[in-house]
Parts: sequence; structure tokens; C-alpha cells
Amino acid sequence: MDTLLSGQLLFAALVSGSLYALIALGLNLVYGTLRLLNIAHGDLVMIGAYTAFWLFTLLSIPPVVSFFVAAALCALLGWAVYEGMFRRLLANPGLAKRVEANSLILFYGISVILQNLTALAFTSSSRGYQYLDTVITWQGVSMTGNRLLSLGVAGGICIAALLFLRFHLFGWELRAVIQRREAAQIVGVNLNRVQPIIICAGFAIAGIAGVLVSMTEQITPFMGFPFTIIAFVVIIIGGLGNIGAGVLAGLSLGLIETYGVALTSPGYRSILIYGLFVAVLLIRPEGIFTKAVRS
Repeated sequence: MDTLLSGQLLFAALVSGSLYALIALGLNLVYGTLRLLNIAHGDLVMIGAYTAFWLFTLLSIPPVVSFFVAAALCALLGWAVYEGMFRRLLANPGLAKRVEANSLILFYGISVILQNLTALAFTSSSRGYQYLDTVITWQGVSMTGNRLLSLGVAGGICIAALLFLRFHLFGWELRAVIQRREAAQIVGVNLNRVQPIIICAGFAIAGIAGVLVSMTEQITPFMGFPFTIIAFVVIIIGGLGNIGAGVLAGLSLGLIETYGVALTSPGYRSILIYGLFVAVLLIRPEGIFTKAVRS
């Protein structure tokens, strides 16, 4: 019981929950705006992780700088995917519905390509590096600098995104597209401007998340799929396209996972995550926080 009430466990839950919220944020933005299910989202996390690893290993560039490089690289990839595959298709109302229905298969192909190109370039060996791994103790809670940085960056980006959606004019346009796509067009929202910006932003956020992951975990070319699943679980819990609820759902999943594992064992981690996922689909398929939170 003392362990469950400790600040140590709460800190671990907040770190994982904020990271889950950040990863799901990028996926939720892309789905909410373009109605595309990006199953390659976790592979963008992998690209961000490898960017940070190689910059640190070869050029001694710290991850705090790699954030910007990984974000730019993934945003460029997002722009290429949008221009090369989706722009003209989404502009055609007849084809748009078919693209939305088949987007999972299209992104699965992209996922396989990214994974295998990375494996060919860098092999499938696990890699890692040490950065800000000194243990800091405060009020009886032991934490490392990289986990503190992860919590601060992930939490800061999520809060900034929510404030942007609430108070910025472009954020209002984005919310209008997420809530009522056709109605947003009628009142003058330019989808040709909103869509490429958001797919680039969603990809960039995943790249930043990858940098955070690389500071605390081993990385491989095939590490992305579990993060894709986590992101899907989070946005299903929060409600598809509901950005604010997705952030809350990410934090909640981190709490449930951390405390659930503490009460049982690490072997139950997948059961807890997928069990929650199935339960939400059966009991409340529109999402637990759909009515409670509006972005």
C-alpha cells in the first residue's frame, strides 16, 4: 500500500501518460482533420528516435536540439505523403470517401517501407545512448533528468496544443473541420490550407515523441507498432477527433497501466491496455471523455 501511495509511482505514471498523450495527439489531429487512420504513426516515432540517436552518437548533438531536426524531418515526410498520395484524391468528393476507407491499408504499406528501409540502412540491432541519466532525488522521489525533460516537453506541447485550439483563429478553423468538415467548408474554411499544415504537424509531433523515447529506451526499426497501438487505444478512449479528451485519455492510460502493473505484475501490462480498449468499445464506443471535455 505504501508503494501505491508513493510519489515515485505517481511520477512514473505522469511520465508515461504524458508521452502517450503526446503520441496520440499527432494521430488524433491527422484523423480528426483528414479522416485518415495513420497506422504508420508509430514508425514516425521510430524515425524521430533514430534521428536523435545518430545526431548524438555521430555529432554529439543533444536531444534538445534533435527535437527540431526530427520535427522538421517528419513534417517533410508528412508533406511528401500528402502531396504525393492524398491531396488530389481528397479534393475529389467521390474519391475522398474511398481514400478514407482504405487509408489504413495505404499507411500500412508506408509502415512496412519505413521499417524495412531503416533495417536495411541501420540493421535490426537495438541501439541506445545515455543522456541526462543522473538520478535526482526530491521529496523522497527518485527521478532522472531525461524523464523530467520528457514530462516537461510532452506536457508542454499538449497544453500548448489545447490553448492553440481554444484561442487562435487557425485553431478555431481546425476545430470546425474536426467537428463538421462540410459545414466548415461552407463557412469559408480553406481545407487545402488546413490539411497539409495539420498532417505536417501531426507527423512532427510523432517525431518529437520519438526523441523523448530514445532518451529512455532501446530503439529498433520495428519499435513503432506498439506506439501505434497505444495511440489508437488513447484516441478510442477519448473519442476519435476529440483532442482535449485524447490528452486526458493518455494521462489516464498512463495511470491505469502504471498502477495496474504495480498491483499485479509486468506480465499483465498488455492485458490491462487491451482489456481497457475492448471494454471502452463495448460499453462506451464514443469515448469515455467525449461529453466531459471539448477541445
